[in-house]
Formats: sequence, C-alpha cells, structure tokens
Amino acid sequence: MATKAKAKPETKEFQAEVKKLLDIVIHSLYTERDIFLRELISNGSDALEKFRHQNLLEKEEDIFDSHLPLEITIDVNEKEHILTITDTGIGMTHDDLIHNLGTIAHSGSKTFLTELSEAAQKDVNLIGQFGVGFYSAFMVAKRVLVQSRSFIKETEGHEWSSDGSGSFTVSPAPGIRRGTKLILELKDDAKEYANKDAIKRIIKQYSSFVPFPIKVDNETVNTVQALWTRNKNEIKEEEYNEFYKYVGNAFDEPTFKLHFAADAPLAIKALLFVPKENFEQSGFGRIEPGVNLYCQRILIEQHSDNILPEWLRFVKGVIDSEDLPLNISRQALQDSALVMKINKVITKRFLKFLEEEAKTNPDAYVNFWKTFGVFLKEGATSDYMHREGIAKLIRFESSKTEAGKLTSFAEYVARMKDGQQDIYYINGPSREAIEAGPYVETFTKNDFEVIYNMEPIDDFVMNHIGEFDSKKLVSADRADIDLPAEPEDTEEKKDEGKKVKLDKDATENLVKWIKEVLGTKVKEVLVSKRLVDSPAIIVNPDGFMTSSMERILRATNQDMQNFGNKNLEINTGHSLIKNLAALKEKDEPFAKSIVEQIFDNALIQAGLMVEPRQMVDRTYKILERAVTSED
Repeated sequence: MATKAKAKPETKEFQAEVKKLLDIVIHSLYTERDIFLRELISNGSDALEKFRHQNLLEKEEDIFDSHLPLEITIDVNEKEHILTITDTGIGMTHDDLIHNLGTIAHSGSKTFLTELSEAAQKDVNLIGQFGVGFYSAFMVAKRVLVQSRSFIKETEGHEWSSDGSGSFTVSPAPGIRRGTKLILELKDDAKEYANKDAIKRIIKQYSSFVPFPIKVDNETVNTVQALWTRNKNEIKEEEYNEFYKYVGNAFDEPTFKLHFAADAPLAIKALLFVPKENFEQSGFGRIEPGVNLYCQRILIEQHSDNILPEWLRFVKGVIDSEDLPLNISRQALQDSALVMKINKVITKRFLKFLEEEAKTNPDAYVNFWKTFGVFLKEGATSDYMHREGIAKLIRFESSKTEAGKLTSFAEYVARMKDGQQDIYYINGPSREAIEAGPYVETFTKNDFEVIYNMEPIDDFVMNHIGEFDSKKLVSADRADIDLPAEPEDTEEKKDEGKKVKLDKDATENLVKWIKEVLGTKVKEVLVSKRLVDSPAIIVNPDGFMTSSMERILRATNQDMQNFGNKNLEINTGHSLIKNLAALKEKDEPFAKSIVEQIFDNALIQAGLMVEPRQMVDRTYKILERAVTSED
C-alpha cells in the first residue's frame, strides 16, 4: 500500500557502528573506484526490469508516467563536479527509500552483516539491490541525493540525501517523473567522474550488455547486444563475427564458436570463440585469459583467471551464470567451490565441442591443432581432471601416415595388430631422422605402428597421458621393449636368420670386453633383440626416462651425474661388430677406439652427444688409419 508523502523533512540518525561499517564498504570492499558506476547502473537496470515486469500486470491507466521510455541517462556537470544518473524504472515510495537506502541505519551493523551472511548462504543475488551497491557512491561523492517516484499513481516523489556520515534525510519532492535520479556531488579527488569520456569508458568496460539503453549526452553507449542471452537459431553469422571482434578485440573472424546454455547442474550461458592466430606462437609473449565472467549481463571479472583453466587462455568470449554468489562488492567470487564447478562444466563442454568438430570438420580441426595444439599439450601435462578428454584431441604423425598427415590415438588403436597391447611412440627432431634411426628398425620390420613425436614437450605429454583406451603408451627407446611374438617365419625372415652371428663364447667375451673398455660410461652392454641394420643402440634402463626427456633435462641441469648411465645394445649379426671381435685380437688399442666411436655414434643417434671434441679427434685418427690401410 502506498504511503502518503510527509509534509516535513525527516532526519534519521545512523547508529553508532554504522559510520565504521560505511568506512569498510567504501574503502575495503571495493578496490577500484570505477566499480561505483557499475553498481549504480546495475541498480537502475534492476529497477527498469522490475517495472517492465510490473507493467505486464497492471492496467496502463494505473501506472504513473506509463509513456516514458525504459532507459538510463547519465549527465555530467564538469563545472560543478556533479554526476547524475537517472532511470525510468519502478521508482520508490517514501517507505521504500527508508527501507532500501536506510537498511544499514534501520538494522544496525550487526544485523546487517548477519543478513548479508544469510543471503550468501541462500545464494541470494545481491546485484541490483539498493543498499550495499548503492553505498559505493560514497567512494566518489561527498554528498548523495536520491530523488524517486514510484510507478503507483497515488504516491508522490521524495528525496533522500546524506553525506554518508551520521545521518540521512528524507524530504518531499513534488513534480518529479517516475523512476529514480541519483545526484552525486563529487569529492575533490574524484572530479574525473564528471567527464563524459571517463563515464563512457567505464560503461563500455562493465555495463556494455545491460539490456536497456544507457545514454550519455544523448548518445547510447551500450550498443552491442548480449548475444549469449539470445537463441542461437536467431543469430546470424555476421552478428557472431562482430561480437567476437568486440569481446576479443580482434579484426579477423573466429575459427570456431561455441554457444550453449545449461540449466543443470548450474545455470550457465556461454559464448566462446577460438581465434585464428596464436600470438604466443608468433612471439608476442604469454597471452592473457580471454574470457569475461558476467552475472546477469553485468561484468564481474574481466579476463578471468579462474573460470577456465590456464591452458585454455587462448579462448575468447563470455560466460554468464546466475548462480554466482558474490561477495558484497562483486569484485571477488565468494564461493570458490562453485567457481571450480563452473570451470569443470565449461571445460568439459568445450573439449566435447572440439571432439565433435574434429569428426565433422576434420580439415578445420587439423588447422586448429597446428595453431593451438601446444595449449592442449600443456593441459595434458598439467590438468589431471581433463586429461582423458584432451587425449582424444591429440594429433600426431606416425609410421602409418604420410608425411604431414595427422592421426589420433583412436585411429591408432583401430589399426593395432592382433596381440598388441601397447601404443608405441618415439621422439626425434624430424620424421626423416626418426625413420633413419635405429629405434624403429624392429617396429618397421614387424609392421608395428609407431607414433612420431617431433616436439620436445611430446614425451612429457605421452608420459602424463599414460594410456589410452586401456592401452599403455610406451616409448620405443625403452630398454624393456618386448614386442608380441610373430607368426611363423616367412621365407624372407628365414633367409635373414641365416645371417652369420658371433657364437655364444665369442659374444660373451666381446660383451665383457666392451663393458671393460667403456667402464662407467655405460651401465650394461647387452646383445640387442631389436636391431636389424644398425650395429649398436643406446637405451635407457629407466622405463620412465626417454632420450628426448633427458635432452630437455640436460639443457636445464649442468650436473651430468644427475642422469643415470645407459645400456649399450650391440647387433652381433652386423659386420662391424663381428669384425670388431676379430680386431681386438689383432690390434686391441685400435679396437678400443672403434668401441668408443660406436658408443659415441649411438649417443648421437639418441640425441645425447654433448661433448664432440674427443669424438672428432678420434674420428680423424680412425680415418687416417683407414687411408693408411688403403695405401
């Protein structure tokens, strides 16, 4: 029921603790002064929304000033340092002014804080409510006047005024229009807020998507629509592209876009974009997160660090959730568990979206992978929660693909041979180097597919993923590789098996002697079961550490003692090894040089050679001996 206007001004004293509480609101809860304008615009937008709803329930003749357009206008007076914010919303009666703006005075600080605590527990959305947000005005104003008139015809207008210290006054204000006008007499150190360009800047940053026009100097500032709130079937591609350019500060068009809404387990609306360019890859340094967090179209956190994992920092766009319980200033999210839940929901949905795109639009996905795959690799090594989803998106070349063509784990598994339990991979600087090296010889011979990793991080990615579809990922340079038994030998393999190898005694003697020559350089010297055409190979007895992983660690650690010795495997069917056995009987010093050269060559093939000077000197001596022998 409407309340009659009072004939005289009423002055109400704040309780003793209120001044201290206001000081907390003004100086502690808000860390950026610009926030005050966001709060007051949000209040105005809320009042307009309430009127729009009420207007549907009332007869037009019962509504005061029913013809007024629904909008927020902001006027600045630079000379007098006054900022005025007006909305044509539902307005307030005399009692509303006291209740809504005098909550602190009415309830006292203790009750006030209790109410806020209870509100947070009930997930009550504090955005747009007069009270706390309203009092942010005192961050910039030495005095605040609020003139308001309710939409109810029988009521009159009133003015609330206070300097935010000991009291507030409510007075009759006849002749005003429906809605609420806030008049802020700015402090001496806040005069910049009487500048229209400063006001426009704040509106564009925080309130661009308020659903009602915000006018400054008769110019509507918030001209971009909140596309994420609309049905995606009603939005044109050009609109998406323009929105992407706005929120992503971009000039091109996005590679992918994801627009979705969910009601469970959380109320979320999201519009996310994948750019065309990776600026980190282009040498511009680490990019900042590109997703903004909103609550009911009001910016809560720009370039949020929390709403998506760091490895998705290349994504641009907007996430809006009505379920966000915020702290009193809306500058920090109060419920971190809920934020993590939103993070999980959005990330899982985005990975599913990429998986769908990879199936329906494989060429576009390959281009995406080449540009942004490094971020997914980062996620595979750092985000256990989403590692399984990321693994489905990993792409690579393999021994079964043409050069430059990419495949996936799922496709690899579909091609696995009968009896094969593991997924094999090998790291190298290039496809050519991998295929020319000794590590894939036995895989090639027995037609087992090997994944080719050609980036230093790839071994770490494989190690962290660990397995796919219950198949372990195994590096082809591990010492304990044990390929499944092959069927009966073909004639070709029988002929190959006829190659003369050293007998058992000669082999044992040669292995023992090579170990003595190399000493602590190797852990063991073994007869290889994997080599076909190469004389020797270096393998790491540590099942975890691959050669490429060690190369990375060596680059950051000068103490070589931190890395364990390797095993040297020799091919006793290779002519070099067989002749070495005979050479050691004729010219042991020279045979020792050959052993050391074989070992260094194997290190080079493993990418582990770090000191070439001795090897070069030795090579010249061997070449000199060869030339002399020819003479």
